[in-house]
Amino acid sequence: MLYLQHFGLREPPFSLTPDTGFFYNTSGHREALEVLRVALRSGEGFIKIIGEVGTGKTLLCRKLLNALEGDTWVTAYLPNPLLGVAELYRALADELGIGLPVKATVNDNLKAINSQLIDLARQGRRVVLCIDEVQVMPEKSLEALRLLSNLETEKRKLLQIVLFAQPELEDRLQQPGLRQLRQRLAFSYRLPPLDHQGVSGYVGHRLLVAGHQGGALFAPGALKLLARGSRGIPRLINILCHKAMLSAYGRGESLIGTRHMLAAIRDTDDAQATVWRDYLPWLYALAALIIGLEISALVYLARGGAS
Repeated sequence: MLYLQHFGLREPPFSLTPDTGFFYNTSGHREALEVLRVALRSGEGFIKIIGEVGTGKTLLCRKLLNALEGDTWVTAYLPNPLLGVAELYRALADELGIGLPVKATVNDNLKAINSQLIDLARQGRRVVLCIDEVQVMPEKSLEALRLLSNLETEKRKLLQIVLFAQPELEDRLQQPGLRQLRQRLAFSYRLPPLDHQGVSGYVGHRLLVAGHQGGALFAPGALKLLARGSRGIPRLINILCHKAMLSAYGRGESLIGTRHMLAAIRDTDDAQATVWRDYLPWLYALAALIIGLEISALVYLARGGAS
C-alpha cells in the first residue's frame, strides 16, 4: 500500500481489529491482568472487568486467553452474549468439545457440561470461561451463569467465569433478580482511559510494532489534540490517528501536525464533541472579553461625541 510506504510501515498501525501483537501494556491493562491472575489462582467463581466502549476489553480478553494456554488450563470464549439459556449451555459445550444430541434438553446439556468439568478436574486441569459484552446478555442467561458457578468439588469451583462488559452491567446487577450473581463477584476491575503520556506511548508503540524506524511521525501539538479528542480511549485513538495520517498522506506530508489531527477530529463526531466541550470555557471567556471591549469602545465614543 502506498500509504504504508509513505510512512515507512510494514502494516497498518491503527487497525480496529483486536490484535494481541499490538497489545500495549498500559498501567490499567497491567493491573487488570494482575487482578485476573490473582482471582484465577485463588479459584474464585466470578471475575468482572468493566470498561467503556473502546477501552480494549476484547484485546485484554484475548491476551488472557493466550496467557492461559497450556496443559493446566482449558479455556472457553463466547464473543456473542445474546444467547438464551439453551444456546448458552450448548455454546459452552461446543467450546469444551462436548458433542450433544440435537434434541438435548437444557438439563441434558447441564449434566453433560458437569460431567466434562469433573473429568477435567480429575486430570488436574482448570476451566475458564470468558464472555464478552456481557451487559447485553438476557437476565435469564445471567442467572444460568450463576447456576454454572454452582458446579464444584469439595475443594474448588469446576468452572471460573470472567465477565467483560461496559459500565451498564453494573446498573443491571443492581436489579433484585440478579442480587445472587452480584454477591458472587469476588473480584472486579474497571479499565481507566489513557492519560496524555499514555496516549503518546500508545501511539509510539503501535508505530514501532508496525515497522516504523524513523523520527517522530506525530508532532507534540497533534498528540495533545489527540489526547483531548480521544479522551484516552484506544479505539478513538486508532480512528483519529488513521484519519490524520490519511490527511497528511493526501497532502504529501510525512509529519502529522495539528491541522491533520484537527481534520480527523472534525470528521469524527465523538471526538469533535469532546474538543469543543474542552474549549467552551475559553470561547466563553473570549466572547465575554470581546463584548466587554465593544461596550467600552461604545461608551468611549459616546462620551467623545457628547463633548
